[in-house]
Amino acid sequence: MAIRTIIIDDEPLAREKLRDFLDNENGVEVVAECRDGKEALLTVDEEKPDLIFLDVQMPEMDGFEVLENLDQEHLPTVIFVTAFDQYALKAFDVHAVDYLLKPFDRDRFRQALARARAEHERRQVNEMRDKLLALLSDVGERRPKYSERLVVKTAGRVIFVKVDDIDWIDAAGNYVKLHTKGESHMLRETMGRLEERLDPDRFLRIHRSTIVHIERIKELQQQFHGDYLVILKNGQRLTLSRSYRDKIQELLERSV
Repeated sequence: MAIRTIIIDDEPLAREKLRDFLDNENGVEVVAECRDGKEALLTVDEEKPDLIFLDVQMPEMDGFEVLENLDQEHLPTVIFVTAFDQYALKAFDVHAVDYLLKPFDRDRFRQALARARAEHERRQVNEMRDKLLALLSDVGERRPKYSERLVVKTAGRVIFVKVDDIDWIDAAGNYVKLHTKGESHMLRETMGRLEERLDPDRFLRIHRSTIVHIERIKELQQQFHGDYLVILKNGQRLTLSRSYRDKIQELLERSV
């Protein structure tokens, strides 16, 4: 996209010279010319240019005052233009990318424009990065917090296991074993990390090495000393350890 540019100068000949130079440059579009600071404020607000050539010495409002009164969060790239070199340091103090001292030639103009192009590209990259980060953040907020499927890699194959197909899970060294209908899959994961990935409204950890799908629980059988046996609908019998007994109590209370 072309760099949208506004020329701001109270001298007609100065505006004409800049326009002539800019008309011979690729990738630059002059969208407006302004004769004074008041007109500049209105035009910049309306056009939202990428670049402005801003004269310092103008009646009623000088270039620095124009800059101070623009939207500070969306300032265009600025190249100051003036016949007075005493403003040079101040121009760079307000973060102008360059300073053209009248009279300037085409080579000096192109040097300033090259700096403006580099600044424009840098801003575009930053803007794209910010938009991408915002998009990723938005996607992250809309994405389900808990995993809906697990990816199992084995023997050159990749298997996608829906978490709702899992009956129960047990630890196996550095792996966990996912038990589904008539099948089991080994996943390299710790029980703690896997528990964090599973929806606690659907999965319950009943032992240091066991997680069970709540919907697969058929009944609980109380054993001696307050222990429980968890029996699944497929007949699988699992042990509920005392340290996880409170979780079963919470489940029972939610079910009442």
